[in-house]
Amino acid sequence: MTKKSPYSIIKSRRLTEKSRVLENLQHSNSNRYTSRCKTPKFVFDVYPSANKCEIARAVEEIYADKKVKVLSVNTVTIKPKQRRVRGRLGMTPGGKKAIVTLTPGSVIDEQV
Repeated sequence: MTKKSPYSIIKSRRLTEKSRVLENLQHSNSNRYTSRCKTPKFVFDVYPSANKCEIARAVEEIYADKKVKVLSVNTVTIKPKQRRVRGRLGMTPGGKKAIVTLTPGSVIDEQV
């Protein structure tokens, strides 16, 4: 078995409104349900052939200087959807994303 590069598993960090809500959920104390979420979660775009163990290992390698430990990984496969642009049929790109839960106290601080 050959060892893959962590950058051949993870494409990029997914920066959307929903992913920002997940990241900031650990600081939220607005109600009793969100105050229970003490572990930080980050969303990444990954290659469709990557599995959960590879994703966890790749995140730990990329952020090794910050001593990040991965607690769990959830993956979601996004199916392409049919869209119409200027009267022509097309498809939105599909892909795979991973929601990575880190141990409490681990942070990925990147200025975005």
